[in-house]
Amino acid sequence: MMRDLPLVHALCVGCLVLGMGAALAQEKAMPQLSPGTPMNEEMRMLDVGVLAPEFSLKDTEGIPYLFAEQRGKKPVLFVFWSIFCEPCRFEMPIVQKMHSRYRDAGLDVVAVNIDGEPLKSSILGFVKQEGYTFKVLIDELDSREAFKAADPFGVAGTPTLFLIDRTGKIALARAGRMKEEDLEKAVQAVLKR
Repeated sequence: MMRDLPLVHALCVGCLVLGMGAALAQEKAMPQLSPGTPMNEEMRMLDVGVLAPEFSLKDTEGIPYLFAEQRGKKPVLFVFWSIFCEPCRFEMPIVQKMHSRYRDAGLDVVAVNIDGEPLKSSILGFVKQEGYTFKVLIDELDSREAFKAADPFGVAGTPTLFLIDRTGKIALARAGRMKEEDLEKAVQAVLKR
């Protein structure tokens, strides 16, 4: 049995290397929104000026969030993300800064995770570990197997940001990472309206 251990170890390493190579080849074949952000070319992201669609989801604590009740009351920054998305890991601290700086000025920040209910504990653990204090919703599939929030917004990859103004219309729609100063300018402009 001990003699077979190096062989088993070599097979495991070989499978790992082959699996990583296949994953990298698949990732390279996918179109990119920004470095590391895979894209679904069939989705069409909503344009600036369009009324943001209504949706209803639960947050990580199981509390319902109905966007219909929030839309048009104050600006909302939505970020669609995944715990498996490397660019999201860089974007989320910027989203937290916007929440910390502008929540008292009337900005709501809502992160919509697309990983699904089965990964709820991992999502919650990640959010707590990183110290994020904004609202986190977990997107889910409807009866047609479409995401309840991501699909109506036309989210093709993660991260994707939507800034909704006080009238409920999209003021900013951005797929991929965004510079902090550009996001801050957009938030400030929406808060002044």
